[in-house]
Amino acid sequence: MAGPRGGLKRLLLTALLALPLGGCQLGYFGHLAAGQIEVLRARQPIDALVAAPDTDPALRARLEAVRDARAFAVEALALPGGGSFGSFVQLDRAYVLWNVFAAPELSLQPKQWCYLFQGCLAYRGYYDQTRAHTEADRLAAEGFDTYVSGVPAYSTLGWFDDPLLWSMLYWDDATLIETVFHELAHERFYVADATAFNESYATFVGREGFRQWRAARTDAPPANIAQRCRRADFVALVSETRETLQAVYAMDTPDAVKRAAKEAAIDDLRARYRDMRDTRWDGFDGYDAWFEAPINNAKLLPVGLYHRWVPAFAALFAEVGRDWAGFHERVEALAGQEPEARRQRLEALEHGYGGAREEPSRAPSTDC
Repeated sequence: MAGPRGGLKRLLLTALLALPLGGCQLGYFGHLAAGQIEVLRARQPIDALVAAPDTDPALRARLEAVRDARAFAVEALALPGGGSFGSFVQLDRAYVLWNVFAAPELSLQPKQWCYLFQGCLAYRGYYDQTRAHTEADRLAAEGFDTYVSGVPAYSTLGWFDDPLLWSMLYWDDATLIETVFHELAHERFYVADATAFNESYATFVGREGFRQWRAARTDAPPANIAQRCRRADFVALVSETRETLQAVYAMDTPDAVKRAAKEAAIDDLRARYRDMRDTRWDGFDGYDAWFEAPINNAKLLPVGLYHRWVPAFAALFAEVGRDWAGFHERVEALAGQEPEARRQRLEALEHGYGGAREEPSRAPSTDC
């Protein structure tokens, strides 16, 4: 871990990275710096917590699993071996961050926030929930569809030794381990101006990494297959609605017609969800809150960002003989291509894998 002066320098550099190109935004700058400082100051070494006799046994078991997964990530997945996930943070709020997503009323093209070195992102993060909703309200007043989502985990892309966060413990053990691999993948590789590329890459690394980690351990937690299948069904259902809306917004018709078609597509999405919940899911209602709350273009964005190219990365992993070092190198080479050439290559990989979408009607598998 860096000393006080080195840590402060890195903190200031990280906050500087978050300055939008369009202006100084000093209030946002200070907010990011204060939020990151709060997280850094709250870190407690995992080794010390595991050794402490007064640590809750359930927490100790989860910390030990994360410690084991972190070592596996370095040894088997060719992920960074720094200090990330070597500490734990507990703060008194639901989430560490809240992301704001925004899109035009009749488009699925996300609003971009651009930064000095990170490039442009399809969301903007806030350590304070009120600030996030204030930004969403401001954008809504400008005519954007907006959505605010709590963030249990995030990566500083190697600028800091990222801790395990209390909000990550909301998940089951399998999801927790996947997320550790996902965030370390961001630290291993990140390309500016390519949110869907970055998130799909990290999602694949998390999923495949967990499969391998579990296969190597007789006492590893089982994957929640039903949960995975439901998540795959959810992604497929929302992705199909996104495709429907893309076609609607591309039509040469008056905006009033497009608005009516948008409303009909969202109503159909809800109806299809209820049918799937009551039949295929045997009444499981864990997604009810998402579907009962307002749905708009911005709310549909994260699904596409995190899953769009996962099949393509699965195909690329197979193409290199399931060698992690070779896979990461190929991902870096792919990211170096011009955006259109990169997209064409990903589509070719996706097609060879068998298609980007998993149909909700397919039979459940053990690898959803």
